[in-house]
Order: sequence, then structure tokens, then C-alpha cells
Amino acid sequence: MKFRTFLGALASTVALSTNAYAETEIQWWHAFTGRLGELLAAQVEQFNASQDQYTVVASHKGNYSETLNAGIAAFRAGEQPHLLQVFEVGTATMMAAKGAIKPVFEVMTEAGGDFDPDAYVGAVKGYYTTPEGDMLSFPYNSSTPVLYVNRDAFTAAGLDPDMDLTTWQQVGEALDGLKAGGSTCPLATAWQSWIHLENLSAWHNVPFATMDNGFGGLGTELALNGPVQVAHVEAMGQWAKDGKFIYTGRRNEGGANFRGGECALFTESSAGYAGVKAEAQFAFDIRPLPYWDGVGEAPQNTIIGGASLWVMAGQEPEEYAGVAALLSFLSSPEVQAQWHQDTGYLPITFAAADLTKEQGFYDANPGTEIAGLQMTGKEPTGNSKGLRLGSFDQIRGIIDEELEAVWAGDKTAQEALDSAKERGDQLLRRFEQANG
Repeated sequence: MKFRTFLGALASTVALSTNAYAETEIQWWHAFTGRLGELLAAQVEQFNASQDQYTVVASHKGNYSETLNAGIAAFRAGEQPHLLQVFEVGTATMMAAKGAIKPVFEVMTEAGGDFDPDAYVGAVKGYYTTPEGDMLSFPYNSSTPVLYVNRDAFTAAGLDPDMDLTTWQQVGEALDGLKAGGSTCPLATAWQSWIHLENLSAWHNVPFATMDNGFGGLGTELALNGPVQVAHVEAMGQWAKDGKFIYTGRRNEGGANFRGGECALFTESSAGYAGVKAEAQFAFDIRPLPYWDGVGEAPQNTIIGGASLWVMAGQEPEEYAGVAALLSFLSSPEVQAQWHQDTGYLPITFAAADLTKEQGFYDANPGTEIAGLQMTGKEPTGNSKGLRLGSFDQIRGIIDEELEAVWAGDKTAQEALDSAKERGDQLLRRFEQANG
């Protein structure tokens, strides 16, 4: 797909004067702060400077949950933005919001350009498409979890920073050495449900939920309390008891601990690269997410996190033309490759991935290619395509509560995950009743 050609074609499809174009404002609500917020603002500035037909105004609306809630409230009040950034667990909620969204494939087709969904990487695109392959939302920032290594912390503990950490068994041995060597934070994690249950399940090709993790319909039930998940959480619970795993919070609070040099190992989004690269005053590596050797069919493939951009219903045709122009701009190989290289988010198009490789970025920055390889190394299965569950934000809150009980020693892994399934299934049934 020739994105520049598409962008040019958009300008000729809407019969408005240049002055009218200049007055067409596009509101984009997002959840980014810090370095990611700066990079998003730079993209907006670049787009606005590249043409004189549209002006994009980006507004931060809080964290992912808060941004989703703000968008829902705005739609009910008839004051919705044109674009709303929604994290991946809100996908089913947005799909069920009948009349609130305008599918991306419709926006792009109506704009009159040569929109080619096959230009997008399948493992990313598939999360946000219908069974027929129609793109519902735009996969703006897609990430997958990796393992960050503080090489200096390993050296300080008397360990070889190049030691193999491919499996969780090997990580366990490293944690023993780090603890014995004086580390006060051998291991921390961000996004514990996403990494240590959702991706753990996909990585080992076991179900997190029935019916292809919810892609098969509303009747899904959670399956996160299976033997693989219980064994992993049990091991982490023991590490927590022994002071080898330090719990820092439900989101990415542990990022500050790792970037500050306190923690030796950190499981986090590939998009954590932007902050680590900018702030870390120590040598670090990016390694693949570990798996349990001999368990399930690991390694299969990891699944994405991050967010997509949903186009809200109720806007004017010329405004949708501006949205299409922006999405085309964001997909262009040069813009997308730069975004991937700056943030650690996955390149969403094959052209961006190829350009990044041609520019020598992966050779100059070892480890930055790992996220993409994890996603594309094997063809996704029904267990590893992704998750599409109603009320998933609330279900994650339940999972967080139950995992915290394990880390505190108040519940066994089996008890906690059995409870998470029971409580989560209740929310799924309510969502099914409301949207069936």
C-alpha cells in the first residue's frame, strides 16, 4: 500500500475549499504521559505541519481506564472526540457499544483511498478485526512483554550478566544468586495479569478462557486456573515469600524501580524501552519473555497489549476524511518505523518493519527485534491470538486482587485463581446478558 498516495488521494475526495479544510479540527483523546506523551505530541505536530486541511488536537484524559470512561461519558453527552485511544482489554466493550463507533475500515473506504489491510502485520491486526478480516479499530500502539536485564546488578551480585535466562527455571537460579549477592530487588514486574497470566497462557499455548479466548462469542468462561497458570503463580508466590520477587503495583509502577537501578530483572512491555533508554544509568539488555521448559507447547507466541484508536460515531464527513488522513499518516513506513524505534512498540506494518531493518536499527540496538520475533515466530493458535472478553478491565481488577493475596501469603495459587475464575465468570455472564 502506498500511504503517501493514499494521503494525497484523500485531499481530492472531499470537495471543500482550502479555507474550510483549515477549520476542520480532529480531537484525539489519549492516555499517554511522560516520554510516550512527548512522542505522540511530536507526531501530531508533524502531521499538522505536513498539510493545511486538518488540525489534530491531542488531549490526555488519564490512564487507560480513565480515558475509556471519559470517552463513554462524552458519547452519552454528545461530546465525543473523533478518536479515542482504548487499551486492548476494552476491545469487546467497544465492539458492544452499538452506535458509538464507526469501524476504521468504513472510514478508510469512504475516504476513497487505496486502503490495504494486508499491509498490517497479522498478529497485530487480528486483535482488532472481525472474523471476516475487517479492521474495527486502528492498532496504534501495540506491545508485547519482554524481560529487561540490569547487567550492572548482575555483575554486582557476582553473576555473569550474559547468563542464559530463556526459561523460568534459569530465572529462578538467577534469582537465587541475585538474592545471595545482596540484591534487594531481584525481580519486579509491570502489568501482572497481562504478563504472568494472559501472556503466560499464550506463550505456553494453553487457554486463558474458553471459546478461543472469547473470539468465539459471548459464552466464554475463564480458564486461567489451569495447571500451567497455577504452577507459575505458585512459583512467583514462593519467590515473593523469599524476597526474590518484589511486588510494586498493578500497572507499571515498577518501571521507576528498574530505571532507577534498584531491580535486576523486570518483566515489562516492549514499550518500556522508551523510558529505560532515556533514564537508565546502567547497562541493560532486552531478552525474550521466559517460559517454563517442558511445559505446554512453549514457546508459542506472545500476545499484544497497548491500545488501538477507535473512531467515534456522530461526526461530519469532512472530519472523517481528516481522521482517515491522520491514520494513513501514522501508518506510513517512515512515521511508523520511527515510532517503533523510539518507543519499543511493535511496527504495525510490514513496510515499517522492513525499513527499520534496512536502517540498521536492530543491529545497532540489540534486543529491540525480540518483541516482533515473539509475536511472529509461530502462527497464532486459538489460545494465542489474543483475548476478547467483556468487562475485561474489571476482570483484571479481580485478578490483581487475587494475585496480591498470593504475594502476601494469604492464599495459595490454586485458591486465588479458582476465586478469580468464579468472580470473573460472574462478570462475563452479566456482560453476556446485557449484550447477547
